[in-house]
Amino acid sequence: MAQQQALLLEVKFGDLTVRTIDVPKPGAGEVLVKIQSAALNPMDWKVHKHGVFVDKVPTVFGWDIAGDVVQIGEGLESAGFAVGDRVFFQGTRTDETRGFQQYTIAKSPLIGKIPHNLTYDDASTLPVAAFTAFVALFQKSPEGFGLPNTLFDNEGGRGDKLVGQTIVVLGGSSQVGQFFLQYAKLVGFSSIITTASLKHADYLKSLGATHVIDRNASLDAFSSQVSEISSTGFKYVIDTISSPETQQFGYDLLSVDGELVIVLPGQEAIKNKVEGKKVHSFSAFATLPQHRELANAFFENIPSLFAKGTLKTTPVEVLPNGLAGITGGLKRLENNQVSGVKLVARPQET
Repeated sequence: MAQQQALLLEVKFGDLTVRTIDVPKPGAGEVLVKIQSAALNPMDWKVHKHGVFVDKVPTVFGWDIAGDVVQIGEGLESAGFAVGDRVFFQGTRTDETRGFQQYTIAKSPLIGKIPHNLTYDDASTLPVAAFTAFVALFQKSPEGFGLPNTLFDNEGGRGDKLVGQTIVVLGGSSQVGQFFLQYAKLVGFSSIITTASLKHADYLKSLGATHVIDRNASLDAFSSQVSEISSTGFKYVIDTISSPETQQFGYDLLSVDGELVIVLPGQEAIKNKVEGKKVHSFSAFATLPQHRELANAFFENIPSLFAKGTLKTTPVEVLPNGLAGITGGLKRLENNQVSGVKLVARPQET
């Protein structure tokens, strides 16, 4: 059986180590992918540190994946896939489908084809962050805002229902935040307010933000800066950081009928709730049954918006030494030492 290198957690809460394991074989409805780029996600260090989703050891992490199709499983010969296709997709709950290894399995139809103008590194930023923003905006309550999805109308046309509306994105320079800003602009929001380090202000405005406010501003300072936009709070607030502090901050910004989306499912930390205000949280796994329709639309249609330049990927920083460089990258994410870029490893350089 063919062998590959993988970054393994061999003991729960232990160190991550590069080891040799078998290359998986694709089954019906699956393709085998040679991973060229695997992006790091905050979920990776949280899973490692807290043991969530670690059902067994040894295990592999990695949820953001881009690479080349090298083998096609039964039933996909006529499904539009071919050996050599460049693809991106999410890792799932099995080791055989995760990204911190040199080969992995992807399951149809939750596979996107990489546009000609994107690198593997670029494409690896899409599967989790871009889909998370997509679900938060377009999935119906209780998980998302349930807004009209006009992204794919005329290759990213503006909607009419949101003209004149304001949305607040807490953490605009985060990977999820950068996609939120772009989607919000495309679907028609007139005012898009975000919090971030001010060094990112010009870049975030290029993505769609109309106002960038220092992320360290107090609620009073923030409110004073946006009072000209709204004196009664905001209908839509998205918290891409979702710490207890930012959740409460976002909730306090809401109008009496406002809605807050947080991106950490099951970790709501809001106190003193007010009747009329709504809080949405969700898991952005594309394989979840409730997301299947959105996921199919996302992976089929989102590549064309990047191909035409309607959407932009987030900046990347490539880590050295392939899989061996991931551990240091995860530690930087945990210590909040990464801002405005997505860390990416190239497993074939191990």
